Parts: sequence; structure tokens; C-alpha cells
Amino acid sequence: MENLTEGLLATHLQELIASISDLDEGAMNKIQKRLDSLTKPLGSLGQLEHIAKQLGGIQQTSNPKISKKAVLLMAGDHGVVAERVSACPQEVTPQMAYNILSGGAGINVLARQAKAEVFITDVGVAFPLEGNFIHKRVANGTQNMTKGPAMTRQQALQALLVGAEVAAEKIAEGYNLFATGELGIGNTTPSSAIVALFTDSSIDDVVGRGTGIDDAGLLRKRRAIEKAFEINRPDKADALDVLTKVGGLEIAAIAGSILQAAASRVPIVIDGFISTAGALLAAKLAPKSTLFMIPSHGSVEIGHRRALTELGLEPVLHLNLRLGEGTGAVLTFYLVEAALHLLEEMATFADAGVCEQFT
Repeated sequence: MENLTEGLLATHLQELIASISDLDEGAMNKIQKRLDSLTKPLGSLGQLEHIAKQLGGIQQTSNPKISKKAVLLMAGDHGVVAERVSACPQEVTPQMAYNILSGGAGINVLARQAKAEVFITDVGVAFPLEGNFIHKRVANGTQNMTKGPAMTRQQALQALLVGAEVAAEKIAEGYNLFATGELGIGNTTPSSAIVALFTDSSIDDVVGRGTGIDDAGLLRKRRAIEKAFEINRPDKADALDVLTKVGGLEIAAIAGSILQAAASRVPIVIDGFISTAGALLAAKLAPKSTLFMIPSHGSVEIGHRRALTELGLEPVLHLNLRLGEGTGAVLTFYLVEAALHLLEEMATFADAGVCEQFT
């Protein structure tokens, strides 16, 4: 990947985007008919019914199945931490990466309970990682976006395609339900910049406290984004330009994994604020990719709801989460599977001898 020219990388990305198609309306109509025949008032299972239909449309069958589940956790660091925008030092990124690798993080606990596997990809951690990670490094973190672009356009393309490559590898191994996840100190700053641009929001309306910064830190964070906008002048009509100038390597990889999931007709559950910034990038590159996204939770990060609204997604969980790592997304695995159990196991009116006037 690193040996390809910018032109070839761009061609690969466009080919990936062009391979994303619509949901299967025929399969969805069959599922809707089945849902309407079940022993319940019409539409009474709400978003679970929507998820069941969406899964059928994605898999192009009226009998969708989930076999293997994976959390695709992308890790990268950010040069903008030099502006003191985070309460934690950058050394925490590799420390947490090793904690996840050893199974001790929140995402590991929740993934074990959900019978899902966690895969960590080093897309651009500032301190190179050793061990059983997926090693697809593009750079040693991004540059400080208050001084110039966060990355080159070639690096942005590489990071996008790294995410796609990881997703494709896991699909080849039989995984057919993904959760997005991320790791990287300082990553709410580029995410806030991305969300502000793509939702036409003011910086104050989308910048939250991230790892728990104080009022002075929050002001520094806002000013860092303002300065990045002034210096780089990102073009919000060009998603790749936004990513290059104020984005993150792991955010790019999340977007790439979403694009590949959509192209391969695999549902992907979107986690919190950083993952949703990646989802916005994917949607701006390929609007049809939103059809393959399943929202998880509403983060306490103030810009998250604006980002979800821009995507046309409504969170299914409200748990005041702000950990990241894919925690909200893997919790949503239960609801995805619950939707399929209801579709498959619930009795119809005819089966149960219940009067359909019940509806």
C-alpha cells in the first residue's frame, strides 16, 4: 500500500466507492410482511424492526444471519496534542493498546460477553507497537494541524485503504457483523473539526471535554481548531481535503472499514463520537454507505448528536457513554441479534391462533 502512488491509491478508493450499491428492497419487503404477521401490534418493536429489515436488505435475503462478530479497533495518534488539548499524555495510547491486547480494557469485557473478537490495527500510533496487533502503519501519528495539514493527501488515502483492507481480511475470514472502535489520545479534537465542517456547526457547538479537560483546556481545544481552520482552509465539499487537513489516521481507517463493509454488504455498527466522525467521512465520500451503518449510542460528547443527525441516524442506546474503543457499538450487537431472533422465532397470528384485530 505504501508503495502505491497517490494516483493509484485514489483509483483504488474510487473503485471501492463505485462498488457500493443499494439495499435489496425485495428482501426488505418480505421481512416487512413477516414482521406484520407476528403476534404484536404493527410496528410495536420499533427500531428492532428497522434493524431486521436493514439486515435483510444488506444481506439480500429475507432470512439474514449473523455468524462471526468483530470489533475493528483503529489506533492512531495526533500531533495536535502539542496544543494541550487532552487531559492525558500521548504515552497513554500505546499503554491502552497493550491493555486491550492483554484483554483488560472495557471493550474486551463487553466483547467477551457479546462473543465478539477485538482486532487492533496500528494505523499510526506515535510510538510503534510490538506484539499481536494488525500492523499497517501509515505514519508515526499525524502532524500538528495548527501548523499545517495533519497529513499528506497520499497518507489520507493510505489510511482510508488500510481500514478497507482490514475489513476485507476479516470478511474473508467469515466475520459478517462489525463494530467500529478507536484509540488515540487527542482524537476528539480532529473529530470535532470534521463534525463542525460537515454539519455546518460552530466550533463551540461541537467541541466537548474529551478525556475530561478543564475549562482552560476546553478553550485551548476550541482555539486549536479555529487556528487549524484558519491555516489550512479545509474545503468541506471535498471529504479527502477535510481528512488531509484536520483529520486523523485512525479516523480515516474507520471510514475505510465502513466503505469496505458497505461494498461487501456487511452491516457495521457505528460507535461514538470519533467513529461517527469517520462515518461522516465515509458518507461524504459515498452517500450510499450510510445504508449499511447501524447506529449504537448517543455519546455525551456534545457534537455527537449533530453528527448522527447529519447521517440520518438515531441512536438505539442512551447510556451516557464516552469511553470509545467500540464499547457502545459492541453493546448494540445484542440488539442486532435480538432483532433477528424476533424475526425468526416469534409466532405469527396464524401460528398462534390469535385474532389479527389485536393489531
